[in-house]
Amino acid sequence: MDHDVIVVGAGMAGLACARSLQDAGLDVMVLESSDGPGGRVRTDLVDGFRLDRGFQILLTAYPELTRWFDLDSLDLRRFAPGARVWNGSRFHTVGDPLRRPLDLLPTVLAPIGSVGDKLRLLRLIASVRTGRPADLLRRRDMTTAQRLVEAGFSPRFIDTFLRPLFAGIQLDPGLEVSSRRFEMIMRMLAVGDSAVPSRGMGHLPEVLAGGLADGSIAYDTPVHAVGAGSVGLADGRSLSARTVVVATDGPTASRLLGAVPDPGSRPVAAVWFSMPEAPVRGRHILLDGAGSGPARNVAIMTEVAPSYATDGQALVVAAVPGPDALGSSLDADVRRQLTGWFGGGVGEWSTLRIDVIHHGQPLQRPPFHPRQSVRIGDSTLVCGDHRDTASLQGALFSGRRTAEAVLTSLDSTASGR
Repeated sequence: MDHDVIVVGAGMAGLACARSLQDAGLDVMVLESSDGPGGRVRTDLVDGFRLDRGFQILLTAYPELTRWFDLDSLDLRRFAPGARVWNGSRFHTVGDPLRRPLDLLPTVLAPIGSVGDKLRLLRLIASVRTGRPADLLRRRDMTTAQRLVEAGFSPRFIDTFLRPLFAGIQLDPGLEVSSRRFEMIMRMLAVGDSAVPSRGMGHLPEVLAGGLADGSIAYDTPVHAVGAGSVGLADGRSLSARTVVVATDGPTASRLLGAVPDPGSRPVAAVWFSMPEAPVRGRHILLDGAGSGPARNVAIMTEVAPSYATDGQALVVAAVPGPDALGSSLDADVRRQLTGWFGGGVGEWSTLRIDVIHHGQPLQRPPFHPRQSVRIGDSTLVCGDHRDTASLQGALFSGRRTAEAVLTSLDSTASGR
C-alpha cells in the first residue's frame, strides 16, 4: 500500500480534504494534473499584472473561510457594496443602504426599476439575512427567475439589475439556477464583503497547499483511471491506497467514476485589458443593464486592488457568462460594447489575455439538493463544488465533509478487525 489516502486533484476541495486528513495523522498524497494548486482558482503574472483565471470574487461571509484562512493575513481588498449600472447613457448607483446609508438617495433616484422594486429588494435582503444559512437550502425550490417574479420584481428591474448581477455570479444569464442557491448567494452578498486577496485569488490555494507536508502534492501528474484502492497514471504507473478521493470538477469526476453523473457545465469567459488610466474611478462592480454586449460584469481591478498591477497602469476585466463565452470574436465584441460605455479610448487598450473556461460551474438547476453523497464505493469517494453549492464555500465544505467520511470509514474498518 503506497499511501493511506490518494486525493486526485489539488483544487480547493481536494486541498481542504487533504489538509483535514493530514491533520488527523494520515499519509496523504495529492495528484494534480497541472503545474500548481487551485484548479479553477489560479492567478498568473502577465506583463506585470495579476490575472485570475476568469473574473472571481471572494465572498467573505462564506462560513468555511474562517476555518481555513486568517482573513487579515490575506490582505483583502474590498469592492464597494452594490453596483453601478449602465443604462445605455450613463452609470447609476444601486447600493446597499442597510450598510451604506449615503447610498440611499442615489439608489432611490436611479432610473433602474421603480421605488417599489427597490423596497422589494430590501425585503428580499432582509428575508435571506434572517435565520441560519443552511435553512435557505431547505426552502421551496424553483428557478431564480421564478423566485424574482414571485417576489414581485418588475421585468425592467430584473433585466437591468438582477439579471446582469447574477449572470456574473452564477454564470447564468437565463436565471435558471436553483432559487435555493440564489438565496444563499444573496445572503452572502448582504452580510459580508466582496473582495479579492491583494496577491490574487490564487493566493487562497497557495495557503492551503502550504499547510501540507513537504512532498504531499505531485504536480504534472494526470490520472487516467481510478479503481478500488488504486489509481492509474497517464505515464503507465499505478499507485495504491486504502482510500481514493476524486476531487476534480464534475465532468472529470464523471469520466473517472462512471457512477457520478456529469453535472453539466456553465461556461464563462473573461477579457483582460490594460490601459494607462482607469476609465472610471471607484470600487463598484459595473453591470450592463442595457444589454449592450456580451459582458455582463466589468471591474476596474486596480481601483479595488492596486496590487493587481505593478507599474501604475490600470487593469479592467470584462466577464462574459453563458453561451456568449464561447463566441469567436470576444475581444472585438467586448471592445465595441465598452467603447459605448467609455468612449473611443477603448480602442487603444491592450488585451492581456482572454480566458475561456468551458466548465466554470456545474448547472445546479432546480430541484437542487446540496450535500450530495460523497461515497462511491467502500474505498472510493468524491468531492467538489458539484457535490454541494457551486462556490468556494461549496468546494471547501465538500472537501472537509469528505475527509470526515473517510475518517469514519477507516475507523469502522479498524474497529471491525
